[in-house]
Amino acid sequence: MVKIAIITGSTRPGRVNEQVAKWVVEEAKERQDADYELVDIADYLLPLFDEPLSPLWKNYAHEHTKRWSEKIGSFDGYVFVTPEYNHSTSGALKNAIDYLYHEWGNKAAGFVSYGGSANGTRAVEHLRLIMGELLVADVRAQVALSLFTDFENYTVFKSTAEHQKQLNLMLDQVTAWSAALQPVRAAQVYEAV
Repeated sequence: MVKIAIITGSTRPGRVNEQVAKWVVEEAKERQDADYELVDIADYLLPLFDEPLSPLWKNYAHEHTKRWSEKIGSFDGYVFVTPEYNHSTSGALKNAIDYLYHEWGNKAAGFVSYGGSANGTRAVEHLRLIMGELLVADVRAQVALSLFTDFENYTVFKSTAEHQKQLNLMLDQVTAWSAALQPVRAAQVYEAV
């Protein structure tokens, strides 16, 4: 059975990200197609990227990086829960992604976003570009939430049947692609350029 990480995309105090990520995990655990686990980037206390070598070499100097590498490397796929900050994803999520390279490769990813007028879709578009560089197959289906209509007072997330439908479609795609890419990962078809 494939293992899918639900990764938070924010570390700031008062974040709504954590409640959205917990909703994703609760919904996902109703399914029988994968093992789902919440991975909160705040738990890893990653400073602004501080490794002396590029992650291409996978020669990590710091314990926080080694811990992060071990956790991320243990999954077959990912669901990123991202806010939209200034038409992009959060700096905290980008920093966490940038710490690693090979650990992400030949896996699948889906996205749950939230934001103002565009519901976080611009953050996802930036993440799709990043995933391409990391050899991550990002799926088409996504969940896009509005801070104006899907959150009470902009702070309390209220899911709907339509959100659940979108989430399950995205999870269907992530689990299918995660399983399909297992032979590619086993063959270690991964070249850093």
